[in-house]
Amino acid sequence: MLKVTDMNVYYGAIHAIKGISFEVNEGEIVTLIGANGAGKSTTLKTISGLLRSKTGGISFMGQDIKNMPPHKIVELGIAHVPEGRRIFSRMTVEENLEMGAFTCKPQDIPPDIERVFERFPRLKERRRQIAGTLSGGEQQMLAMGRGLMSHPKLMMLDEPSMGLAPLLVYQIFEIIRELNRAGTTILLVEQNAQMALSIADRGYVLETGRIVTAADSAVLLDDSAVQKAYLGG
Repeated sequence: MLKVTDMNVYYGAIHAIKGISFEVNEGEIVTLIGANGAGKSTTLKTISGLLRSKTGGISFMGQDIKNMPPHKIVELGIAHVPEGRRIFSRMTVEENLEMGAFTCKPQDIPPDIERVFERFPRLKERRRQIAGTLSGGEQQMLAMGRGLMSHPKLMMLDEPSMGLAPLLVYQIFEIIRELNRAGTTILLVEQNAQMALSIADRGYVLETGRIVTAADSAVLLDDSAVQKAYLGG
């Protein structure tokens, strides 16, 4: 579904992503794990078209998206739920969901909002509430719901558990599992490597802009070097 080849990304003179290649197959949950500053968020932003790779290629469903504008990438079926949630804090819950539907036909938006509310009943209770007054977990649900409004084939989630209490982390990861079971392919960036690998099919380990390990999640969970670096082993 997604194929990244020889991605090199720079912030000015800083070489942030150094020739990485990876792929995500339809129906999978694939996770990118690594320390802060490893390049995980930069990778997602580059796939989304917010940053540009100097070299290589990015293809989605067989189509080259490397130099495509971000709104066209959304139209193709990639939704990016960014780090820090980035909801529209002064808008209501419902208005945030409407913002996620900018690629949709107007008549499709109300039923799509209702479908999001079925998946996130808490949001339905707060549909007229100003989004900035929601709890951290509710804001994460809203960010995911907003992403779902574009009917993504691939959802990229950047640090969905950040700043959440452990019980809410389990809830969010259960929702990610459910989305995947319902047919959405997931690319997950997550510092909580244990949780990410527990739900993912495969994982890639990023260190200072390079992929250093790639394997099935069960293999990575059992890898002593991965345990020591990321799993507190």
